[in-house]
Amino acid sequence: MAGFKKTVAFIFFFAAGIVLGAFISYLADGSALGWLAWGKELGIENIDLNLYIIRFSFGLMLNCTVAQLITIPIMLIVYAKTCKSL
Repeated sequence: MAGFKKTVAFIFFFAAGIVLGAFISYLADGSALGWLAWGKELGIENIDLNLYIIRFSFGLMLNCTVAQLITIPIMLIVYAKTCKSL
């Protein structure tokens, strides 16, 4: 049960780092801290597979910004400090 709690806490802190970084980059866009919103997209935009009966469409895009690259390690450090006793 302790492993499950640690896994859920890790996923929560990791997702919180991603969301917080995206929010900071959204707020910083167009301001003096605009460099926090700089980022790149990486991935496969769209692949279609038509089998005449079923049509599949696949795609995966990752958008990573400087703010996310800062907040994710911070959240992982917070996770390590707060979840020692789990």
